[in-house]
Amino acid sequence: MPEPTALRIAPTYRPTLVDPYREHLRARRMADPAIPVTHLLREIRELGYLGSANLLVRYLNQGRAEGDRPVTAPRHASRLLLTDPQHLRPKETALLEKITAACPEMTDLAALVGSFASLLTPAAGHDHQLTEWIATARAAALPHLHGFANGLELDRPAVNAGLTLPFHNGRTEGVNTRTKRIMRQMHGRAGFDLLRHRILLS
Repeated sequence: MPEPTALRIAPTYRPTLVDPYREHLRARRMADPAIPVTHLLREIRELGYLGSANLLVRYLNQGRAEGDRPVTAPRHASRLLLTDPQHLRPKETALLEKITAACPEMTDLAALVGSFASLLTPAAGHDHQLTEWIATARAAALPHLHGFANGLELDRPAVNAGLTLPFHNGRTEGVNTRTKRIMRQMHGRAGFDLLRHRILLS
């Protein structure tokens, strides 16, 4: 993107009488960006256009002749990058390919995200591959990934264990989450005894 954009949804337009002549308008404006609207109006009327001049002006001012590419919000692009490619629909896969090919930084980011995701399934040797990944990430022109790589190095033994060992504390964290949820539900309603019974019986 040439500049940051707001999180907004692409506008949807109703069909108009100008739609059948869209490709003609697009080609003419690409060949001559300064072509007067009156000339375009005369040309498409010769092709069968029955609408008004005001409709054509509004159509052009909305940018509908230039393209039909929807706005891709940064949050949407992030979700596409972080989703397993096998779980993407064909339309999302095509959009992701366009995004990753937009500039060298996006291409590098997509490659680094994919290679890091492949390390998240514990296996022997992933700790050495992580070292190579960190070196590649630090060499890329992606400052935010530099901070992420530095964070991995701060607790490297734990990260190595998570990438190479089949053991995890997921069940314990699940119990903690469930206990906190019960405590939030019970806040200000009853004492410790009822909270204890709910935790033990759930």
